[in-house]
Amino acid sequence: METARTSTSAARSLVSQLGAGSGVDMAALAENIAAAQFAARTDRLAMRSEALEASISAASDLKSMMLSLASSLGERIRFGDLSPQPRIANGAVATVALSGPVRPQGAFSLEVLALARSQTIASAPFASAASAAGAGTLTLRFGAADASGFAEDTSRPPVAISIASGATLADVAAAINGARTGVSAYVANTVDGTRLVLKGADGAANGFVLDAAEDPAEPGLGALAWHPASGAGELLAAASDAAFRVDGLDMTAPGNIVTGAIPGLRLTLGATNAGAPTGIAFDKPDAAIRSVMQDLTAALNEIAGALRAATDPRSGELANDPGARALRQTFANLASALILPGAAEGAPARLVDLGLATQRDGSFVLDPARLEAALARDADGVAAMFTTGLRGIYATIDSLSRRAGAVGDPGSLGGSIARYDRELRKVSADLTTVAEQQEAMRARLTARFAVSENRIGSAQSTLSFLKNQIAAWNAP
Repeated sequence: METARTSTSAARSLVSQLGAGSGVDMAALAENIAAAQFAARTDRLAMRSEALEASISAASDLKSMMLSLASSLGERIRFGDLSPQPRIANGAVATVALSGPVRPQGAFSLEVLALARSQTIASAPFASAASAAGAGTLTLRFGAADASGFAEDTSRPPVAISIASGATLADVAAAINGARTGVSAYVANTVDGTRLVLKGADGAANGFVLDAAEDPAEPGLGALAWHPASGAGELLAAASDAAFRVDGLDMTAPGNIVTGAIPGLRLTLGATNAGAPTGIAFDKPDAAIRSVMQDLTAALNEIAGALRAATDPRSGELANDPGARALRQTFANLASALILPGAAEGAPARLVDLGLATQRDGSFVLDPARLEAALARDADGVAAMFTTGLRGIYATIDSLSRRAGAVGDPGSLGGSIARYDRELRKVSADLTTVAEQQEAMRARLTARFAVSENRIGSAQSTLSFLKNQIAAWNAP
């Protein structure tokens, strides 16, 4: 565009310098003629571009609405109010939460015999945290350790920690923490004096020993070393696994956060209750099902309304779009479609069984009385409709969303969007070509008119000279 404006300006300047003998703006005339020559074609292409952009926008909105519905429904089933919410009778013993895609069912008993513990050792007393600790290297080796012995885990390499010259007890604690080995250290001020305390991770496999290699010029680190039965330092607690029973079955875990003992649940153990098992059960999601059916009806109506507007024969951006027509047809049959083919005889298997119905205009309506009757008759069967498996309400909506977004299917919204994108790119290329052709014509006309203007100017100059000569001849 900038080049075209510069070219037009130069042409007008040229005509002006030639005298503009005709009195006509030849550059503007050339520009207007070229624009008129290509106006109809440019307008058609611009209108087509606008229509394609509107179709892409409408189809993308519908596809996005379907994806949003499938995603939100999946989240509610996996982790939200539609998921089976676990409840433990004795909350002091453990907390329970859903974990993973498995949907737990039934009731369980939990008896915690021992909590997982970390190994904790303390050094002999020092005068203060600023006491000199010596220099050299401390080495942590890992494995199973207790007061009687140590079995090293050779799969875990030892970790050497350098202790600089002049280090204090506080400096040693900082060096151990900086190594990030899973063993933490702090300085404790006790009634017996200041002691260096080391704590490992929970679980019997996370025991450790501490070796010391002193700098002969600055001894002292040996006082911090610890081995079973070495007499140096003190073992305050040995590392151990959690021990518990689920439904009377003995189990262990390396930590107090347990997954896998009950499929689909995460247990965070907090106290023991040996001899007094507590129960774990699941709240029925009846209230959540009522809520989600209302929300589902509203969401389907929103999409159905957008579909009606987009496919309107007179004003719809997708009036003749195969993807939009296919989705609208699917919506028309959605309430009565079999979505849980494996359901027991008499159990709900269609959305209509939960009170959803389709009206003549394609909108949806929920019959609360029918939903209540289904819950009263077979609450478990209704709950089975809300799973993340291969069948059910979520799988049906998710499948619709995936089909609608399939780019390789010419009969889907995704296929339509891809086709409209291709057409839009071609229209854009055609608009560019037309603009180039228009500019070429304008340049040719400007050049021709400049020549004509020059000739007219010369003729007018000659005529003016002759008039002046004749006037001189006729002067008295």
